[in-house]
Amino acid sequence: MAHCIGAQVSLALVGCKGDDMLGKTGFKVQSVKFKGRSWMPCPPLDMKIRESHSRYQSRVISMSVQQSGRGKVIVKPSELEDPSDPPLNLYKPRGPYTATVVSVERIVGPKAPGETCHIVIDHDGNVPYWEGQSYGVIPPGENPKKPGAPNNVRLYSIASTRYGDSFDGKTGSLCVRRALYYDPESGKEDPSKKGVCSNFLCDSKPGDKIQLTGPSGKIMLLPEEDPNSTHIMIATGTGVAPFRAYLRRMFMESVPSTQFNGLAWLILGVANSDSLLYDAEFASYLEDYPDNFRFDRVLSREQKNKDGGKMYVQDKIEEYSDEVFKLLDGGAHIYFCGLRGMMPGIQDTLKRVAEERGEDWAQKLSQLKKNKQWHVEVY
Repeated sequence: MAHCIGAQVSLALVGCKGDDMLGKTGFKVQSVKFKGRSWMPCPPLDMKIRESHSRYQSRVISMSVQQSGRGKVIVKPSELEDPSDPPLNLYKPRGPYTATVVSVERIVGPKAPGETCHIVIDHDGNVPYWEGQSYGVIPPGENPKKPGAPNNVRLYSIASTRYGDSFDGKTGSLCVRRALYYDPESGKEDPSKKGVCSNFLCDSKPGDKIQLTGPSGKIMLLPEEDPNSTHIMIATGTGVAPFRAYLRRMFMESVPSTQFNGLAWLILGVANSDSLLYDAEFASYLEDYPDNFRFDRVLSREQKNKDGGKMYVQDKIEEYSDEVFKLLDGGAHIYFCGLRGMMPGIQDTLKRVAEERGEDWAQKLSQLKKNKQWHVEVY
């Protein structure tokens, strides 16, 4: 899943300027050059809110790496490209892998409703994955419904490529929104109903241990057979996690066996500007690859649709419906990731647009699924 069932997740290591440092985890952290600027991973925030949202959205780079081509990063090991099939369920709930937290960073501004964190996890190369897959996390404690048994696994879409934020194949990142519950009458937070796993992850510190399962999932795997293909990505909130992985693979990493020359179009829906996730990273792709990347921000509390109501991702799809349908007819892949509640409105919009075009949406959807152009992961 793109996040946890009952909680949301998607992560990115936020870069900051500075000298070489030794993090709390014992990893040697090097400053590097990317796009002509020096960056290094920020030390852990210990969950303190930074004064400026711009600092959350600093460009993302970590660890010592070499550069290649148009500012792209050389990744390793190359053997991660060799398998013909994705790794699946290498670790199961009864035998999870014990991984280590590298960093936890709040990646939204002070005016964002709720808190979203980017969490980098060190698996030392033992839990490899492909872009679009998910990790399972088993939070500590016992299952309240099964005394004596461990908590259930929560699934989170992985927000990094197979090489991780350190580009060495040893880490994986999650994008997690802290799940809290507020009583509708009193307006006060009820700690007894907060999301167990999302709060565990957002409260974790460098060096903490995490029980991982997986990786799992094939629905959201990025098709790479045709380097000239089109990918339309629709996300709400932390649903952007797998798309961050896709875009890093397409535009940030130098992977000799994978050369992307098509169109990647991201439509991201969040509440307001402070809620935007990985915005500076996506903006850099727009600057460097204007012919290959398109990015539409949908801010429900700051933008209006054509009828004067709040703007949601389905309104943006309707706005560009002619183009969307033309691309789908040409073989484009379309992906949806985010809250389950996003899909009814999107489906209604697509059905209405299809009917206006004289098409049968049910038949068209069936064909898209048959062609493996339709990818949905909601939670």
